[in-house]
Parts: sequence; C-alpha cells; structure tokens
Amino acid sequence: MSDITLWQILLANLAIFAGAFLQGLAGYGIGTLSAPLLFLISPLFLPGPLILNAVLLTLLILWRSRAALSFRQVRFAIGGDIVGTILAVGTLAVLTTRGFDLAFGTLILLAVILSVVGLRPRLSARNSVVAGAASGYMGTITAVGGPPIALIYQNENGPLVRANLSAFFLFASSASAVALFFSGFIGTRELQLFAAMLPGMLVGFYASGHLVNRVPFDALRPVILGIAAVAGITAIVKGLLP
Repeated sequence: MSDITLWQILLANLAIFAGAFLQGLAGYGIGTLSAPLLFLISPLFLPGPLILNAVLLTLLILWRSRAALSFRQVRFAIGGDIVGTILAVGTLAVLTTRGFDLAFGTLILLAVILSVVGLRPRLSARNSVVAGAASGYMGTITAVGGPPIALIYQNENGPLVRANLSAFFLFASSASAVALFFSGFIGTRELQLFAAMLPGMLVGFYASGHLVNRVPFDALRPVILGIAAVAGITAIVKGLLP
C-alpha cells in the first residue's frame, strides 16, 4: 500500500465511521456518505474496500434488528439486484480510469437527484425489482446503492426499514464483492485497505447502537447530499480534464 499514506488511512477511517454511524441509524448511508468522501481522499478505496466493509456492517445491523425483518418484501429486490450487478461488472470491464471517474460522478449525482426529487413510489413487487436492479448497478460501480432502494421504503417505520434494507444490502454487497473478486477488481491491495478501514466501521456501528432512536435522519440529509454532490462534480471534472 505504498501509494496510500497513513494520513489518508486515518481520514478514510473517519469517513467510514460517519457512514457506518449513519447506516446504523437509518438503514443506509455508508455508501451515500462514505463513498464520496473516500473518493476525495483516494479513489483506491473504491469500490472494493468499501463494499467489503459494507458486507460486514450490514450483517451486524441485520443481526441487531432481525426481529423486524420481513423477507417476503425483500426477495423481489434481491432478484433485481442480481441483474444490476451483472450489468455493472460488464460496465467496469470496459471502463478506463477516466471513464470510471465520469461514471462515478454521474451515478453519484443521479443518487443525489433521486434523493431530492420527492418521488414516493409504493412498496410493491415491481418497484422492488426495479429499485433492486438500480441499486445493484450503482452499488457495484460506486458503492452507493442506497438511494434507489431507500425510495420505496421511505414511508415505512424505522425498525422495518433498518431490518429490510440491511437484509437487501447484505445480499447486494456480498454479490458485488463476489463479482468484483472474480472480475479482478478485488485483490491483495483491496483486502489490505478493507482491513485498514475496519476500525472506523466497527466504531461507527457501535456508536449508532446508542443513538439509533434519538438522532433524526432527516436533519442529516442536506449535509450528506451536499457532500455527495461535491464529490460527484469533482469526479466528473477530473474525468473531463486531460
């Protein structure tokens, strides 16, 4: 990891702490908040190292909120996620470094738009499949798969949201990690970066357990979306520069 400094690792732990804390509160957020910050620190933290941390985080959150899980609603989204993940791996296989920057920035801004346009689709089988596919595609490329699937759960109660989203993200993150591994996008360096960020993720999860019913997620949304928008624009500008 000679191309990553200790200072960058410390910043990465702060970024993933914030995302893990948010996800522990709201059911999603490690991608929406941490991925843009990690991109600004170093694109090497994406997507593999962050996705590996997301697998472990969603497993921990699912175990904590397992009593509220309703798997019948989640299975349709999982089916869509498989399709989206396959398409994403095909996209990554043909992207150059500049192409990745442009794709990352575009998908991040799309995630921000989806979060602010006020769409309120109901929780149904068809919408779950579509949201699952979009989440799988975006999550595999950028590690930000939360907004599409969160849209269909925005009218549900907190415990159900955390449990069902954690079940979906556990499958989605695991599928993305497996696909990235067999496609050559997760190797020794990505595993080392995953381990380097692990302390920040674990502390964020632990801290969220003490405030899970006390911190209003809506109050945090403008800050999260603002950070994501800045990172998305930065990535697009970087991809367009010679």
